[in-house]
Amino acid sequence: MKIKLSKRAKIQLAVLLSVYLVFGLLNAIDLSKKSMSEAFKNVANRWVVQLPFGEGMFFRINPLTLFMTWAIMVLIIWFVGVLGKPKIVPDRKQAAVESFFEYVYDMVETAIPDQRFVRPTFYIACTIFIFVLISNILGGAIPGITIEANARGQIEKIILFSDTWFSPTADINTNASLAVLVFIISQVFGIKAKGFKGWAKSWFEPLAFMFPMNVIGELSKPISHSLRLFGNIAGGALLTYLLSYMVKYLFMPVIFWGFFGLFVGMIQALVFTVLAIAYIASAIS
Repeated sequence: MKIKLSKRAKIQLAVLLSVYLVFGLLNAIDLSKKSMSEAFKNVANRWVVQLPFGEGMFFRINPLTLFMTWAIMVLIIWFVGVLGKPKIVPDRKQAAVESFFEYVYDMVETAIPDQRFVRPTFYIACTIFIFVLISNILGGAIPGITIEANARGQIEKIILFSDTWFSPTADINTNASLAVLVFIISQVFGIKAKGFKGWAKSWFEPLAFMFPMNVIGELSKPISHSLRLFGNIAGGALLTYLLSYMVKYLFMPVIFWGFFGLFVGMIQALVFTVLAIAYIASAIS
């Protein structure tokens, strides 16, 4: 099957590859002057700011996570504005978006046993998938601006296009927030579907002594839900950076960034969304 590109698409692709090649050569020159210990001394550190009204780990924030989260939301709103009002006869962009929504809706409708919760779950699933997908792609496939911090969480230097953009999903706090949100929504839907008595009774099924196991099983869902995405995205980013250093940013990073950012990013966004649908369906049924 031949892929036909318009003249405009060919120009955009050529510009993108040219820009990547320029930054790749600059990074290759820069990395050739560094030892591995120097290049990776702060790779596991994050820029952290202590809030003025508290102390400890629960009163610290990663400004990059907040900035990139808001940037992604603005990007989504901009994309919706570009699409404009739906047309009766859809163009390619509208047809692609409608195909995606139809796929997610069919998946939700198949999983959710109560029709009252199909549409709300569909909205939740689409929102999660789009946000996580864009986060994964930015953090794994697109060279950008990020910050290198020291062991104290202070800014060491600003890195320009020798690494990808910082992905919010590489921060466990983002993934934990999404997972806890899914957990709360699933329990609320469960109460609405079964009634409070039916919902409370389900914690003691099939036998009363299973209550502790049911509690552990439910609480483990948001933990595993968040850690699975965090491990894949954060680990993939570190592996990409390591392999890129080994080949001095020549031709291989295109393959690495493409694989981890696009393929793995899409798969992990889909898995995270499917698990969210499954947990909601389990609470309702």
